[in-house]
Amino acid sequence: MAQQHGIIVLFDVENALRTRSLDGNTYWFDNMKFLGSKGVGTEHLETIVPGTYFLDGSQATEQVLNWLPAALGSIPPTVPRNYLAEQERAEERRTLEELAALNAEGGVSEAEVKRLQEQVGTYAEDPGGRGFTAAKVLDVTGKTTSSSVAYNYPAPVITDITGEAVTEKIIYPAQYGSPDMVYDGWYWAATVDTSRPGVYPYTLHVQLHELVERNGELVWESVDLTCSSSLKIITDPKRNGFTGAGLGVLPLPPVPAPAG
Repeated sequence: MAQQHGIIVLFDVENALRTRSLDGNTYWFDNMKFLGSKGVGTEHLETIVPGTYFLDGSQATEQVLNWLPAALGSIPPTVPRNYLAEQERAEERRTLEELAALNAEGGVSEAEVKRLQEQVGTYAEDPGGRGFTAAKVLDVTGKTTSSSVAYNYPAPVITDITGEAVTEKIIYPAQYGSPDMVYDGWYWAATVDTSRPGVYPYTLHVQLHELVERNGELVWESVDLTCSSSLKIITDPKRNGFTGAGLGVLPLPPVPAPAG
């Protein structure tokens, strides 16, 4: 069975949109640091991919890479899918209670009533970069807001993987469907040809989303950027993770012979 390698790319979305560049705004992590991956936690990650050979020199199975994007400072993608709608309903209940309290006390200013009325009946939509936000979005604390201060950005979306590693047929990337809805049911993965040791750069094509106002409406507008990383394929043979030796049965301690 192929070994799975995870590569997490953390994006500083706010700064990337401001500078219109991912240079200095990405942080890369993988699960192969124990084999020698370099630059973990920086924008210059070199992921180690062990050559899949048995100790006798024969070719073993290919390796598999999985890329998972995330936004720095945003609400984790693991929150329930209806989180935004639930927060909106809770805010409307609080606003209606405030409005009822004002009416009961009397002497309510017209401006105060209008402010509260504007908060009711405006439904928030999932900020997935697919249209209007209906004037309300989530802020970085998970609360709904109609302001443009410290709001929660939609998760970055990988749209393609190119570069030398692809053109040289070292990796074969594709987008796959998954029952895991954390990433909208889609993720990017690639099989790796480990028979050609060396360092191979590749480029991630990423789509971010910027909140802009058009014709009096707030809209998530897509911004396409790129960032780069590399793979280093090594020729170490497959080893047992417990013993450090070749593949096979685990060594068992000697036991005394049964009596009789």
